[in-house]
Order: sequence, then structure tokens, then C-alpha cells
Amino acid sequence: MVKLLRKKPRAMSAVTLRHEVPEPSSAAVSPVRLQRGDGAVEIVFAARGLAHLYQRTPCRVLFPAPEPGDLPIAALLTTSGGLAGGDRLSMSIAARAGARAIATTAAAEKIYRSLGPDSRIDIQLAVEAGGWLEYLPQETILFDGARLQRHCAVDLAPGANLLAAEMVVFGRTAHGERFTRGLLHDAWRIRVGGKLVWADALRLDGDIAAQLDAPAGFAGAAAFAIAIYAGSAAGDYLSLARELAAEGNCRGGATLVNGILVARFLNPRADTVRRALAHYIASLRNAAAGLPAALPRLWQS
Repeated sequence: MVKLLRKKPRAMSAVTLRHEVPEPSSAAVSPVRLQRGDGAVEIVFAARGLAHLYQRTPCRVLFPAPEPGDLPIAALLTTSGGLAGGDRLSMSIAARAGARAIATTAAAEKIYRSLGPDSRIDIQLAVEAGGWLEYLPQETILFDGARLQRHCAVDLAPGANLLAAEMVVFGRTAHGERFTRGLLHDAWRIRVGGKLVWADALRLDGDIAAQLDAPAGFAGAAAFAIAIYAGSAAGDYLSLARELAAEGNCRGGATLVNGILVARFLNPRADTVRRALAHYIASLRNAAAGLPAALPRLWQS
């Protein structure tokens, strides 16, 4: 005889149609919360090679083969293809005593138009005595409406050497776009032996188009670049730095502040600024450290 099993009755469920859902009051409407990037990179170079590496998405680090006679290279990239409003990146790059290395980027960094929040990049560079570190990222492109806060804190021991640069492009110039609204706050702090020796900040807010067009300001520049060399003999290269700055077909110059050699470049064409910056860096690293008068091959791609 076949025994029949009685099934328990299932609980009934009801589907509410979309048009039957009451509209929430304006007080109950919450703002849209978008997913934000929170990437991080930690790199420590030692005299014998890489000593420490940590990376968190969307940050990644590649190690392409250096050119003959040149230094080990760490190439940073963001797998997201750029930063949107609210994204954050934290980068820490250090060179121990006797270490010599280059940190660059695989491509230009794009900062997209923001719906309100700022994008933030925090950079920490540290070099011990006898170390040589080059921090040479490719340009940062600010889309119209982008909001970027970038802070670079440098900690050098006496006898350490740092060659660093940043370049900013005001809008997607290849598309005829200008950076007319948004925010740029770009700040540097350099300490030697724990003592603050140089502080600098650039802030563009409000009527950015007027500030970029001002004859006493950016004078219509489409791009801006800064190059910094810190070392015990930095003052020996002031004359060379001024010559190189004058050769770049840009508005620019070089000066020495508390042993920090600083050069700046402005031009209505971003490619002109890029070439001037590349020529300056290549020539200075050759003169100061006997390294090849060239930048990483990634800069040529």
C-alpha cells in the first residue's frame, strides 16, 4: 500500500505592484549613496631591491624592466581608470639607506566630474640618508567639474635625495574642454630631519576660468607643472635649473628655498608643458646623479 505524505501548507505571499506603493514624503527621501573607491599602495625600496609591497583595489603596482643602466621602476595604476567624486587614494613610497628607485604611473590620472564630494589623494614620500627616490607620475587631467584635494607629505633624512614632479592639465584639452568649475587644492610639505623646510599650496575654486585667464595668474595656461629636487647639493644646480626652465618654451623659472630646488612651468598647450618637464627632469637627474638623461619608457607611450 502506498502511503501518501501530507505536505504542510505554504505561507501565502503577496506581490505589491509598483503603482500600489505609496510615494514617500519628501522628508523620508534619502540621498543616493554611491560606491566609492578607497585604494592604497605601500612600497619600500631597500638597497638590494623591493622590501615591502602592499596594494588595495583599485590601486595596483607593476614592475617593468628598467632601461640598461637605469633604476628599478614601480609603476602605479588605478584599475578604475580614474577617480570620481568621493574616491580616495593613499600612497606611501619609501627608500631606505642606499636604495635608488623610481616611482611613476602607467598613464595619466583622470579626475572625473563630481556630483558633490571631493576626490582625495594622500601621498607620503620618505627617504633615508644615502637614498635616492624619484617620484615622477604622469599628468593629472581635471575634467570640468572635478573636485580634487591632493596632499603630498615628504620626510627626508639629512643626506637623502628626492626628485619629484607633478603636472596638472586643466580640462580635456584634446576635446576642447576647459576646467572652469570644481576644485583643485594641491599641497606640499617637505621636512628634512623632522624640520619643515618648504610648504606650498595651490587652490583653484569659484570662478576658475577667470583665475586661469588672469594675466598675473595663469595667463591662459592649459597646464601647470612643478618639479622639486631636495638633496644636500641641490643649490649647486640652481643655475642649471634656470637654464633648463628657460629652454622649455614655457612661462617658468627655478628658485632655491631652504635647500629645496623648485621649478615651475606654464603654457597654453599641455603637450608643451609635458615636454618641458620631461626635458628638465631628464637633464637634472643626469647632472645630479649621473643617471641616463631620460624618463621611464612609460612616459613615451
